[in-house]
Amino acid sequence: MPAFWTEADFDEHERVEVVHDRASGLTAIIALHSTHLGPGAGGTRFWHYADPANGMRDALRLSRGMSYKNAMAGLPMGGGKAVVLLDAGGKKTTAMLHAFGDAVEAMGGQYVTAEDVGATVDDMVAVATRTQHVCGLPVDEDDAGGDPGPFTAMGIYHGIKAAVAHKIGKDSMDGVHVAIQGVGSVGGGVARLLAKDGARLTMADVDDKRAKALADELDGEAVAADQIMSTTCDVFSPNALGAILDDEGIARLDCQVVAGGANNQLARPEHGRLLHDRGILYAPDYVINAGGIINVSLEYLCRQHGEPCDINEVRKRIAQIPGRLNAIWEESAAGGRPSNEVADAMAQALIGRN
Repeated sequence: MPAFWTEADFDEHERVEVVHDRASGLTAIIALHSTHLGPGAGGTRFWHYADPANGMRDALRLSRGMSYKNAMAGLPMGGGKAVVLLDAGGKKTTAMLHAFGDAVEAMGGQYVTAEDVGATVDDMVAVATRTQHVCGLPVDEDDAGGDPGPFTAMGIYHGIKAAVAHKIGKDSMDGVHVAIQGVGSVGGGVARLLAKDGARLTMADVDDKRAKALADELDGEAVAADQIMSTTCDVFSPNALGAILDDEGIARLDCQVVAGGANNQLARPEHGRLLHDRGILYAPDYVINAGGIINVSLEYLCRQHGEPCDINEVRKRIAQIPGRLNAIWEESAAGGRPSNEVADAMAQALIGRN
């Protein structure tokens, strides 16, 4: 029996492939959770794992999250995810990208890839030389596609405003204190959008210089990465890696809202109950951070049908994220259930797993 079958995060995944290409040095995991609504869509994470088993856990959790994310976003796509295991030096070569493209092509269209942590638009261009089942490729300014980061940030921005209105009762972000963990493509984009609305920002990143530079640009404050979760604020916005909301992390929080773009923020599903019991409003990550996959999925679907895809259609769909969040929060309040449990039940029904 394959080892992943005994993983706590194995959730009747339809297909899990471990790919090794000796010539290029590629080692990758492609996890296909569900194709109930369409081909499994989800980005590829390029990362060094000290323990490769953590790469398998990431692939399993992230692919399930993509099933839920795509279903809740109303996309005709299933859920999949890939993880490329890099060495300690983070070596990534064109040969590896080509070999990975071959692996995606061998899935026969069941899996569609795009950017995730550690991946760039140029990487997807290299992958696209070996397979058509890739998105997040360069496009004209008015077309869907390209770097999904800014669109993810756009959705999170809308979601944070909805959370503040729901929990704090403010229709404006002016003076609202947001602590942002991770200020890369997504977190940095969220910070810039919030700054335009007059939000008070505290930021942290594993790259202290990047956080300080952005804080200076936006007239915010930078703190050390190990301090951001305990910052007294209105909104804590996690936009780095996941599994930070565990017993210890939740105990450190001093906020009214958790709303950010990191995938799999809850270390385990039961941690949603801890947030709920503390009276902290939680925006389920795969609902609030769907902007990027909305953008690249529409790019892929339009390209498959030989049709243009106007960027305004992407913006229109991203603007629907607050409505979905409010529906989750209202049902959570009515039934006394944590918001993550409500969202999971909704998503499972959509993919035929309730």
